[in-house]
Amino acid sequence: MKLHFQNRGAFLFSLTWLFLCFFPSSSPAQDDQPTIRFVRNPDPAPDFKLTTLDGKPVTLADSRGKVILLNFWASWCGPCRAEIPDLIELQNKYKGKLQILGLVVDDDDADAIKEFVEKFGINYPVAIASNETRIQYGGIAALPTSFVLDSEGRIVQKHEGLRDPILYETEIRSLLGLSIGNVKVETFEDTGQIFLKNAERASQLPGVDLTKLSPEQKTIALHKFNAETCTCGCTFTLAQCRIYDRNCQTSKAATSKIITALLHPAAPKSAPAASPVAAQPAASPSQEKPHR
Repeated sequence: MKLHFQNRGAFLFSLTWLFLCFFPSSSPAQDDQPTIRFVRNPDPAPDFKLTTLDGKPVTLADSRGKVILLNFWASWCGPCRAEIPDLIELQNKYKGKLQILGLVVDDDDADAIKEFVEKFGINYPVAIASNETRIQYGGIAALPTSFVLDSEGRIVQKHEGLRDPILYETEIRSLLGLSIGNVKVETFEDTGQIFLKNAERASQLPGVDLTKLSPEQKTIALHKFNAETCTCGCTFTLAQCRIYDRNCQTSKAATSKIITALLHPAAPKSAPAASPVAAQPAASPSQEKPHR
């Protein structure tokens, strides 16, 4: 979708119409008002030092003061390729206020990537993400994955998969203090959606039914989910694994086992009967004379 608008009024009209169609508010009482959401009290984005395909260093600090769209992608990824023209358009439209950074994952053929970048006319820095960078940003379980950073370098939103560019543009405009029409801005607490380390704040987890537990049992279960490590090989806690990989059967089985144990605690084993003890003769008093 191209982002050409003749004037501000046309943009706001199109913005409202598209949001009503694709991003309705989750609140039944306000179905007519589109909504975007940002993290409340966001954490700083992990900085990195990489080298772009043309040999220039790139860091987040270089773009401090701008809104940043950090886009993890791969040249073989269809949805990634589909959104590139819109990212190019956004970079052109908000040049000087927005910095898009493209970080390539699962693809280390620099020459092939450089050829791809030139073919598509990508107008923002592109670098190959290191494994360390990928891990710092939660492992990147899906492509494309984009992180939206405010002008202070804090992550305020994360999007997985192909999204309508109007959503990105609205978030960017909001962070820049520009008009977004009738769109409402809400905030939410990061409970692992952005940083897996914040999974300990979560009161619900994907694929985990806690409805049958009492409040006390739920507290115990969540503590165990965050204390025990998943054995699938991910090195995450059970809670983090459920957020990172909803299809992981190992963490699903482990959390179910914890819940079952809380709902149906095993009866305590009875102590074995004590063996009769043979009578012992009374000890003779010591013949040692008491000390004076």
